[in-house]
Amino acid sequence: MGSPLTRSRDFFMNLRNGCFALLAIVALHQPLMAQAAAQQNTAALSTSSTGKAAASPDATTTVDDQWHFSFLPYLWFAGMHGTVGALGFKTGVSASPGDLLSHFNFGLMGTFEARRNRLILPTDMMWIRLSDDHGVPLNEIGITGIDFRVGQFLLTPKVGYQVLDNPRLKIHALAGMRYWHLGQKLTFKPALFNGISTSQNWVDAIGGGRITVPFTPKVSLMVAGDAGGGGASSDYQLVGLLGYQLKPNIDLQAGWRYLVVNYRDGGFLYNVTTSGVGIGATFRFK
Repeated sequence: MGSPLTRSRDFFMNLRNGCFALLAIVALHQPLMAQAAAQQNTAALSTSSTGKAAASPDATTTVDDQWHFSFLPYLWFAGMHGTVGALGFKTGVSASPGDLLSHFNFGLMGTFEARRNRLILPTDMMWIRLSDDHGVPLNEIGITGIDFRVGQFLLTPKVGYQVLDNPRLKIHALAGMRYWHLGQKLTFKPALFNGISTSQNWVDAIGGGRITVPFTPKVSLMVAGDAGGGGASSDYQLVGLLGYQLKPNIDLQAGWRYLVVNYRDGGFLYNVTTSGVGIGATFRFK
């Protein structure tokens, strides 16, 4: 892992590249919008020249210039595998969703989104705490047990632009960052050195997109993904959700989430894949 100055430089370069990519998509989309507007104007002139009425409720389009908000609380039943290490030591880890649930203490997961016209501002948050307690064999120090606690916090704010909007396909381009916090604490029985605690924090610049395919007025498929780096050498995820509109302002979702991160800093290593089934519900407030 490089120096803090090098990591900061890499972070801003990744963020810059993500922003340039988003601007490029928007720029490529503008000619299409201009062409569509020109075709609409031509049709209006043609109708006017024939002496027919051109103005009708179906022929005019209204622009929704209001802010709309939604909240998606969810549960992610994930397993994980990979390699972790500290102080120069590393080991492989593998845990099923059942293993993690058996050591689950507390968690909060949700996505908040603000939308206005083609602009969207989604923010995803996930915080979980796990713990375990094991006895240890007889030893010279006299330790009889170890209590292990670990916490993970992820915050992913993004800004996006809708590059395509039609009844059969909707596409958003997205760019943002993902903040990671990993903390762990070991407590010995009987108490020794007030335990041992360590933590790591880093930020990754990410870019990606979201595709929504409405199958029927009530059923739709959403596929989203992002990738980047900065603090980590690689950080990416893929999400697929099938949605059902239960009420005009409530949708139910179920699908799969796949998240990979490879972070190294000195003797600390966190190269882990987390994946599993997710369920949730979207509530639209306006």
